[in-house]
Amino acid sequence: MRNAQAEMGFMDHIEELRWHIVRSLIAVIIGGICCFINIEFIFDHILLGPANSSFISYQWFCALGKAIHVDALCMNPMDISFQNTELSGQFMLSFSVSFMLGFIVTFPYVFWEFWKFVKPALKPSELKYAKGIVFWSSLLFFLGVMFAYFIIAPFTINFFAGYQLSPQFKNIITISNYYDTMSDLILGMGIVFELPILVYFLSRIGVLTPKFMRAQRRYAIVIILVLAAVITPPDWFSIFLVFIPLMALYESSIFISSKILREKKNKENETLDW
Repeated sequence: MRNAQAEMGFMDHIEELRWHIVRSLIAVIIGGICCFINIEFIFDHILLGPANSSFISYQWFCALGKAIHVDALCMNPMDISFQNTELSGQFMLSFSVSFMLGFIVTFPYVFWEFWKFVKPALKPSELKYAKGIVFWSSLLFFLGVMFAYFIIAPFTINFFAGYQLSPQFKNIITISNYYDTMSDLILGMGIVFELPILVYFLSRIGVLTPKFMRAQRRYAIVIILVLAAVITPPDWFSIFLVFIPLMALYESSIFISSKILREKKNKENETLDW
C-alpha cells in the first residue's frame, strides 16, 4: 500500500486529498443539518447555557467555594442583555452555529479521513506507534471542548459581562459577539488539547525533545498564567483552576516525549548489541 502511495503522482495525491476533504465536508454538513433542525433548543439550552445564572457549572463552583471557603467561586448572578444589529443576523448566525457544532460532533470522522490520507505514506514501524490515534485525538479534542464549555466559558462570560468602567455604561452584548467568544474558546481549547498528539509525532521524527520542552517550561508557565488571567476573574484561585489543567497538559507532553526518547535509545542499544 505504501509503495502504491509513493508511486502516485502529485495530481493523484491532490485528487485523493480532495475526496477526503469532500467526504469530511459532507459529514460536517449532515451534522450541521441535524443541529439546524434543533437550533432553537441548542441556542436556549446549550449555546446560551453559560450566560444563564442557573448553569450547572455555577452551582458546582459555588458548592466547591463553600466547601473550601473561597467566596470568589460563588459568582454574582448575571443580567445579560443580548441584541441583534443586522436584519439577517439571527438567521445567518443559526447557520454558523450549526456548522460549528456539526464540525465538533463529526470531528472523529473528519480526523479519520485525514488519517486515511496520511496513513499509507507511513512505514510499518511508524504505524505500530500510531495505533488508536483517532480515538485518542477525538478524546483529547472533546475533553478540550468540555473544559472550555464547563470551566472557562462560565468564568469568562461572568467576568466580562459584569465588568463596568462606570455605572453609566451598560453592557449590551450582540449575540454575534457572544457566539464569536464562545466558538473561539471551545474550538481553541479543543485544538490546544491536541498538544500531546502533536508532541508525540514531533518527538517521533526528532523535531522535539523533552530537554527542549523542559528548557522552555518557564516560558510555558508564564504564557499559560497570562492566558488563565485573561479568561478568568482576577483572583488567584480562579486563575489556578484554569492554569493547573493546562500545565498538566504541558507536563504530560514532556512525559510523552521522554518516553519516546527512551524507546529510541533502547532500540539503538539493541541494534548495537546485535
